[in-house]
Amino acid sequence: MRTRNIIIVLLLLVVAVAGARFWFKSQTPVTPAAAPVTTKPPAPMEFLASEVIIAEPTELRQTMQLTGTLRAIDQATVKAKVAAEVRAVMAREGEAVAAGQILVKLDTAEYDARVSQARGNLNNARAQLEIATKTRDNNLALVEKGFISKNALDNSASQYAAAKASVDAAQGALDIVLKSLNDTVSRSPISGLVSVRHVQPGEKVSIDSRLIEIVNLQKLELEAAVPSSEIARVAIGQKVELSVEGLPQHFDGKVVRINPSTQAGSRSVPVYVQVTNPQNLLRVGMFAEGRLLLSSKSGVMALPQSAVRKVNDSSFVFAIANNKIERVPVTLGSTGLVGDDHHIEITSGLEFGAQVIRADMGNLTPGTPVRVNATPKR
Repeated sequence: MRTRNIIIVLLLLVVAVAGARFWFKSQTPVTPAAAPVTTKPPAPMEFLASEVIIAEPTELRQTMQLTGTLRAIDQATVKAKVAAEVRAVMAREGEAVAAGQILVKLDTAEYDARVSQARGNLNNARAQLEIATKTRDNNLALVEKGFISKNALDNSASQYAAAKASVDAAQGALDIVLKSLNDTVSRSPISGLVSVRHVQPGEKVSIDSRLIEIVNLQKLELEAAVPSSEIARVAIGQKVELSVEGLPQHFDGKVVRINPSTQAGSRSVPVYVQVTNPQNLLRVGMFAEGRLLLSSKSGVMALPQSAVRKVNDSSFVFAIANNKIERVPVTLGSTGLVGDDHHIEITSGLEFGAQVIRADMGNLTPGTPVRVNATPKR
């Protein structure tokens, strides 16, 4: 009987527990199944137009750097040809003068007096010659008639010769003083600009004193030193592109002379480049840098050196194809200039029209989506 009661109690407990579990389960809200997780595609890398370049046919130039100072091809120093006092200076620094233009006038008083004296001596010599001529002619007639001896005729002939020589000497002396008088006026030997004025009115100058210096700026010359190891690559007629500090534009020149000897100490060879200067923008003494064109290749593919990556013995570029980054192995050629920038030739591996990342942006991952904000720079 007791055992039966225990069994009944246990059954009731089991039923109670089962009912409680059912009740709690009915009160718990059902959690819906989690939605599947979707992965967003990575955002594309953005590049500026200046960071991408299109591979196009271009001209690649091999050049040599030259430096030197500009100097005038045509320049002149006007010097005093006689000693005198300066009366007038007709030009100042920076003024344009023409060939033959009067620049300086010296005092002529002393030379006017010398001319008067020389003219007097000449007139006197001519008078003596006239007397000697008449005497000789008369004696010649008397000798023919037998009135005088041959010796008297010879004496008159000698006097005539001496008088004629005196006239020639007096004429020469007059020519000398006339030249000295003309030399009191100094003229410009060339057309150009006055660069230095050495004298002022009232100064006393001696022979060969510097008066005025003139330069012609229409044609200037650059003297540049080329190492002897490189001089074999330089030839007369080669073009040179010059840039001068302070001036935005470039100037064209060409090699016109090559010095046959080297400079002492440096063992370099002077090369002379002629530069045209029609607008007189260049000045004597300006420092200039030039690029001597050694050779050029047209229609080649050349990229900025910053666009080419090198790992060990291989070279490659990062290109953009189908809006994704692509690593493209390339074969390199010669280096040179495109415009003012250093470029390197691509001989194979890349097609014209390809978009190439210009700058070194580290190790990019091929396949990364790319977006260029504007038209790539050509």
